[in-house]
Amino acid sequence: MALLWETVPAHRSEVKLSIVIPAHNEEGSIELTLRSLQAVLEREQIPHETLVVNDHSSDATASILERLQLEYPTLRVVNNEGTGGFGFAVRKGLEHFQGDCVAIMMGDLSDSPEDLALFYRKMLEGYDCVFGSRWSKGGTVVDYPWVKKVINRIANNVVRMVFRFQYNDCTNAFKLYSRSTIQGLQPLLSPHFNLTLELPLKAIVRGYRYAVIPNSWHNRKSGESKLKIKEMGSRYFFIMLYCLIEKHFSRGDFHKDAGA
Repeated sequence: MALLWETVPAHRSEVKLSIVIPAHNEEGSIELTLRSLQAVLEREQIPHETLVVNDHSSDATASILERLQLEYPTLRVVNNEGTGGFGFAVRKGLEHFQGDCVAIMMGDLSDSPEDLALFYRKMLEGYDCVFGSRWSKGGTVVDYPWVKKVINRIANNVVRMVFRFQYNDCTNAFKLYSRSTIQGLQPLLSPHFNLTLELPLKAIVRGYRYAVIPNSWHNRKSGESKLKIKEMGSRYFFIMLYCLIEKHFSRGDFHKDAGA
């Protein structure tokens, strides 16, 4: 499989960034998220598109997006007309993005547009992926529910020990991947938030070069979190087990350089 340099334009200023944002009933957050994102990307002169996947919203999300499309030519909207859910919505976006690299961000402004610019600059150094870490030195977490925090730290430490790497925030959805990496991680299996674990684990197991930089996270100010902890334990375990089996028994069949 080709390296990043072989799959993007030669000039750094031409590397187009796509941002995939799944949105289910985000009428209270999506406009501020998109305006904040647009302001930073324009200031940093990053060529981009923002692809919002409207995931069966029953509130005013769709009408807000329609209005903002008239204002922002770089904003695209696709509807997830199939089964709803975070994983399905993100996968829909990953099927339709047009850039040379793609970031997954949330629609509630919990992820920082300033951090996205840093991720983008880091990828231009030659990485296949850039992962955020909220729990490393320099990372910031604001108003993270304590029950979720305990479960998060236990889960991520289990993953880290089982796979024997140092990265401590695999379940963090906020990550950036080159187009060739996304192609190399197929097929994607996760229909729910376990996709946030599947993508980085596959990238690491399959030998893609990644960088980790600290990022900030702020709890949503409007609406409700779509993550239901009670429903996700077995799904996270399934994906972890699937990637572990691939690591030890695939004999490198899916490795980055297997088809080179």
